[in-house]
Amino acid sequence: MVIEQSVNVEVAYARERAQALIPVQGQPGMTLADAIERSGILRRFPEIDLDVNKVGIFGKVAKLDQVLASGDRVEIYPPLLADPKQARKQRATGATAKAEEEKAKETERPAVSA
Repeated sequence: MVIEQSVNVEVAYARERAQALIPVQGQPGMTLADAIERSGILRRFPEIDLDVNKVGIFGKVAKLDQVLASGDRVEIYPPLLADPKQARKQRATGATAKAEEEKAKETERPAVSA
């Protein structure tokens, strides 16, 4: 049985004009919150609020007390600008309205005879 002496992870954050991928080394038992704190990313990106921003490991939302394994990528997700369900509904409503508008234009056009 091999006992791991340290845990090596990466902490990632991205926004439109800036990205960061910071390697972090810690002791076995290091949590997601520990890795974020050790990375210094909260000082680099002061807009990150761990009470607001969701966090995860490799694209899966996780809690701050999640224990990490070597090779994990800790991700800090920016807050959503819009509710995905509401945005989808608005797109669908817009597409329906556009289709109905096109259909109305077609029925207004006189038939072309040959």
